[in-house]
Amino acid sequence: MTAEQPAPHGAPGPDHFDSTAQLMSRITAQLSTRLSRVTLRSVPPRPPVLVAVAHGSRDPEALRTAHALLDRIRDLRPGLPVRLGHIEIDKPPLDDALAALTGEVVLVPLMLTRGHHVARDVPGALARAPHLRGRVAAPLGPHPLLAEALYDRLAEAGWRTGSGRAARSAGVVLAAAGSRNPRSARDTQATAALLRARLGGDVPVVPGYASAGPDVATAVRRLAAEGRDRVAVASCFAAPGRFATATAAAAPWIAAAPLGAHPAMAALVLHRYDRALAGTAGSAAAAQPATA
Repeated sequence: MTAEQPAPHGAPGPDHFDSTAQLMSRITAQLSTRLSRVTLRSVPPRPPVLVAVAHGSRDPEALRTAHALLDRIRDLRPGLPVRLGHIEIDKPPLDDALAALTGEVVLVPLMLTRGHHVARDVPGALARAPHLRGRVAAPLGPHPLLAEALYDRLAEAGWRTGSGRAARSAGVVLAAAGSRNPRSARDTQATAALLRARLGGDVPVVPGYASAGPDVATAVRRLAAEGRDRVAVASCFAAPGRFATATAAAAPWIAAAPLGAHPAMAALVLHRYDRALAGTAGSAAAAQPATA
């Protein structure tokens, strides 16, 4: 077959090859143009896990209270992974909770002062989990949100300051666990000052401790000596337990419930988480708790 002769029936000619190549070129160009207009949605990185660290108690209500608080935290911040670990008694133990995690974590102690657990036990657990990157947040107190929760619990128990003689005869004992760490006592005193400011007027608020001095009964007598015969006990405990029960029993008038799953407590846990996270940009596990 010569160049001048037509191609046999069914065989592609030169024009056919040219048109196919041009068609493929046009398709490729159109696909490139369309793909260039596609914006790929990036998947946001998973936030560090918030590990709430509770003390643990033989009172079964303490565990239920901790889970209720975590549920409220999840409601406030959907998508944030939240886990629970305990220093003692309740499950899961903090070491086990950390062993089940990967990546980055922020440990938030559900403790209200800088006592032994915050200073030693919680950082120690993080140090025993070298597979994690993380930070220990500050304890929940002192902070105005803590004072707000304490105030609300007193109001729920029947606290009314009133005026005149009723106000002059009122006083509050801030019942706390107590610690040999002097920073813990300073934190409790600072919380007492915040609560006094929240109560308004001239209502004194004095600390009383479950495992240190002065105890609640001593604090009540001190207020009585000042003419305060309507003394309420504010429960500076994150959950029900032996200390909360014992200090409430010493109340000569009303005793507030533990702080539990109060909305201000959930907001405070998230505040501590955020503050700790802001201080860990690019850092590895920290041995000391973050400051307030």
